[in-house]
Order: sequence, then C-alpha cells, then structure tokens
Amino acid sequence: MAEPGRSARVVPSARVQEKRRRRRREILQAALRAFRQRGYHETTLEDIAARLNIRSTALYYYFPDKEAILHACHREALEEVEHILAEALRRYSAAPDRLGFVISEHVRVMTDSLEGTPLALDTTSLSPSHAAQVIARRDRYENAVRGVIDEGIAAGVFRAVDSKVAAFVIFGAINWIARWYRPGGSLQPAELGARFADYLTGGLTCR
Repeated sequence: MAEPGRSARVVPSARVQEKRRRRRREILQAALRAFRQRGYHETTLEDIAARLNIRSTALYYYFPDKEAILHACHREALEEVEHILAEALRRYSAAPDRLGFVISEHVRVMTDSLEGTPLALDTTSLSPSHAAQVIARRDRYENAVRGVIDEGIAAGVFRAVDSKVAAFVIFGAINWIARWYRPGGSLQPAELGARFADYLTGGLTCR
C-alpha cells in the first residue's frame, strides 16, 4: 500500500514496455541512417523525427538530446559485439573458428546494425564521460579478441605474430567498411562477413 500522501508508482505493462523498446530502436535506426547520410553534426533532431513521421519533441520522451542518441548507438553496438564474442567462445573450441565467427558477425554489425555509418570510428562527438565508457568497453572487447589470437598461436594453428598488431589489422579492416560500404549494394552483409572472415583469418593460419 502506498504511503499516505504519496501516489503509488505505476509499472508499465509488458505490452507498453515492448512498445517503448520498439520505438526506441526505431529512433536509433533512423538516427544511424541520418548520421550516415548527413553526418552527425549536420543531423538535427528534426531530421531524425522526420524519418519517423513524428514531432521532434516526441524524441525527448526517450532521449534528452542528440548526443544521448549517439551514445546509445555506440552502447548497443558494443553490447552486440560483446554478445558475439561470448557466443563464439561458447560455440567453438578452435581459435580459427572463434575468430572467423567474431569477424563475420562484427562485419554484420557494421553493415546492418550500424547501417554502414562511420560513427564507430569516432568518439570525439561524445561527452568526455560517455567517450570514456565507450573506449573502455571497446578496449576490453579488442583485448578479448587478441586473447583468441594468442590461443591460436599457442595451439600452433596461427602463425607466431604480434597479436596486438594482428588485432589492429582486423579491426582496421572492419572499421574501414564504413568508408565505402553502401546498404543495398551488390554485396550483402552475410557474404561480406564471410569474405572478411576468410581473408583475415586465412592470413593468420599456418600453412
């Protein structure tokens, strides 16, 4: 029972919560498309709202400002690649299979989830606190991928390379996709991911 003089907190129903999650995801997708086409700084909240046929004031129900939308895009992409890494470790025991899965799925995130936008390359538009959070999580993910490469080297299936440099090469190639990829092109995300996994993992495999 609520205390006298204090109204009880109303918990939204599961249906309402799912509707909010769906709308929030739609906002992020619309923002990513706008960022890719116009650039982050040239994109306004009005641009994002127009893609959803809603008033810009409706966005404030979900995000306080444009920078919060950008941070959410980064955060959700990082959550996705972290899940991919955990799935690779659970599903596969061999380092080449683990690394190939991570690469192909990371390419999918870049081309599909992130709509091919180059925002993954840039944290300078984030506030210092948000940038620090993103960089810390990104570093943990990259270090974990280096760990997979080190496992392959120790098992003798990967060449004895510098795993830090190898990881930089892999992420550099994936991140550069944002500079040339266009949704709707001849290469679909799944095929592109498979090619990247083949080329990049193959470059490490012992002959």
